[in-house]
Amino acid sequence: MSKKRKNYSPEEKVAILKRHLVEKVPISDLCDELGLHPTVFYRWQTQFFENGARAFKSSEDPRSATLEKKVSELEDKLSRKHEVLSELMEEHVALKKSLGEI
Repeated sequence: MSKKRKNYSPEEKVAILKRHLVEKVPISDLCDELGLHPTVFYRWQTQFFENGARAFKSSEDPRSATLEKKVSELEDKLSRKHEVLSELMEEHVALKKSLGEI
């Protein structure tokens, strides 16, 4: 008879890792208690530390995306203004030449 495989949610995985890291429960005890292979535990631990930076970036991501969008819009607007100004200057010079002022 085969064992039924348990799928742990991300919250459960963090709780299991916390028991080891904070409460100092040995990995062997955790794995025996939960029926986990130590390799699985170490994989979770590696993923946890590799992705830990996301927890601190999440509050900034929406704001920085909004700021980047705003900067892009302002750059487009500035570019259009430069084009209009250039056209007006060309017309001004052409008008001065036609009137004989230049």
